Amino acid sequence: MAEDSDDTEKSEDPTQKRLDDALKRGDVVKSQEVSTWFIIAGATLVLISFSDPMGSSLKATLGGLLANSWRIPADGGGLMRLTSRIGFEVIAAMAIPLFLLVLAAIAGNAIQHRLVWSGDSLKPKLDRISPLAGMKRLFSKHALVNFVKGLLKLTLIGTIMSVLLWPERDRLESLITLDPAVLLPIVQSLSLKLLGAVVAVLAFIAAADFLFQYQQWYQRQKMSFRDLKEEYKQSEGDPHIKARIRRLREQRMRKRMMAAVPEASVVITNPTHYAVALKYERGNNAPVCVAKGRDLIALKIREVAKAHAVPVVESPPLARALHATTEIDREIPPEHYRAVAEIIGYVMKLQREAAR
Repeated sequence: MAEDSDDTEKSEDPTQKRLDDALKRGDVVKSQEVSTWFIIAGATLVLISFSDPMGSSLKATLGGLLANSWRIPADGGGLMRLTSRIGFEVIAAMAIPLFLLVLAAIAGNAIQHRLVWSGDSLKPKLDRISPLAGMKRLFSKHALVNFVKGLLKLTLIGTIMSVLLWPERDRLESLITLDPAVLLPIVQSLSLKLLGAVVAVLAFIAAADFLFQYQQWYQRQKMSFRDLKEEYKQSEGDPHIKARIRRLREQRMRKRMMAAVPEASVVITNPTHYAVALKYERGNNAPVCVAKGRDLIALKIREVAKAHAVPVVESPPLARALHATTEIDREIPPEHYRAVAEIIGYVMKLQREAAR
């Protein structure tokens, strides 16, 4: 039981494959506070940069409408044209600010993680409609953190707004009596001051929440020893199967080598630990290694060679060198041409003498 518990305990850091799979599923680090901060900061920037031109444009449009109200046609077609014109001018005045707000919303998500398209979050899941699962989420650690975070935000923002507005309390009471032309700059100044303070406070909250969300996400991605084994099997293959495939390949290569030994021109040995079978045909650049091996395989090569009257020559240094540097079905390296040529020449001389 203890071993099973240790094997399934998620105590290991996630692999890169695990993190990539999480990204594909749409399981990414996401702090709603960061997105909120970008939107509020974007709104503050829009208010600072575009409030005057946007207000002037809307003022001119609506002012002209009121000044020429007696000329507005009362028929249906005229009202439709007027509505379309006003709508177009309002959209034109607010197009850039709205576009900047959309960019701020996108940046709030893009800065936290790479953009990802995943349909996993759209798949129906029973735990989303399960009352028991809903209760667990309602009283979970995540819900408690969100509750505390909400209280902290309300407390901090409320406190800062009170500190900023308290010195203006007498001035605020008299705003209702001011002319709109004088009132708007005062409201704009107070709004910017409040928004600046809110943006500053939310920046700290967003940073702290992102770190918390990252820590929670990273804990979800941690793996157990069993997970690591399964991932290794999926990516690298089952070690038992790979070992069996390797053994089968070695058996096939051994059979092929033994079938090629009877056609060899000479077998160079160590004499007992190494054996290399070479085949030379006139017209070739160099002899070709048709079989090689150590210990038991070398013994088998010598037995097959003797059974088929293939010359066996003892040359320990050359046998070791050829075994280390020559691959099966490949020509021997140039540095061994002279030594091998002498041996093959000697073998051919013996064969000619034996044929007389």
